Amino acid sequence: MDIVSDILDILHQNKLAFYLGPAVSAITAAEHVPTSPEDLAVFLGKHVALPRRARGNPWSAAQYIESNRHRNTLTALMNKAYETPVSPSSLHQAIAAHQPPIIVDSWYDGAMREALTQIPTLNWGEIQGINHAGVKEERWFAAYNSEGSEVSVKDAENWQTILYKPHGGVTPHSNYLISDSDYVEVLTEIDIQTPIPEIIQKRRSECGFLFLGCRFHDQMLRSFARQIIKRSGGPHFAVLDPAILTRNELNFLEEVKITPLNLPLESMADLLTA
Repeated sequence: MDIVSDILDILHQNKLAFYLGPAVSAITAAEHVPTSPEDLAVFLGKHVALPRRARGNPWSAAQYIESNRHRNTLTALMNKAYETPVSPSSLHQAIAAHQPPIIVDSWYDGAMREALTQIPTLNWGEIQGINHAGVKEERWFAAYNSEGSEVSVKDAENWQTILYKPHGGVTPHSNYLISDSDYVEVLTEIDIQTPIPEIIQKRRSECGFLFLGCRFHDQMLRSFARQIIKRSGGPHFAVLDPAILTRNELNFLEEVKITPLNLPLESMADLLTA
């Protein structure tokens, strides 16, 4: 397991950032909490009758709801989807215990935040992507301290660990990037990195990334991952089974130089605490 040894060596040098996908939350989530884009699309479709073109895709479904039922309806449905808290798994807790410089959490629940709050001595905070139009300001993200109060993004310079949720989340203030129009704005700017906080850009330059519970079967997911790890120190790893990946996913791993590690996701908690 030379790859595992490499990961642990980089982790112990405090040069490993984590990038979490929805499958990490699925370890402990209740059955009715959506833990994949497909699950979320089904959830939205159960609450609003969707046209065929919007079914199966959460971003298209969200756009239909936003356009026809108002943004407040969409936000209320997202709150309902994640109103049951997801308990931190042993993997969340193992990640928090390492107190890494960056934890990217690409899903909407609050399990990673809760795991961090369980370490009272840790100086940490959170930066979330926000709906650009919704705040009616020229800003792409908001920062929150460990208590959940909004603070200046400049405060993040002093945080030992930054929880970065580029798509937003149910906690602490129900920010969501979810509809097609949300992503059109962000993806228009993300190539020049504007929507990515400067502190994330700064810290990633000395880090590699370990992807856990992620898939890259959608162009939007690939675009976000590509831009978030851009100009990072590397190397990068992903715990996943290459046999289930699409050709686009395999090409993406090769393009951005992510080394796959075929291990059960649940086993990573033990490996990270070894």
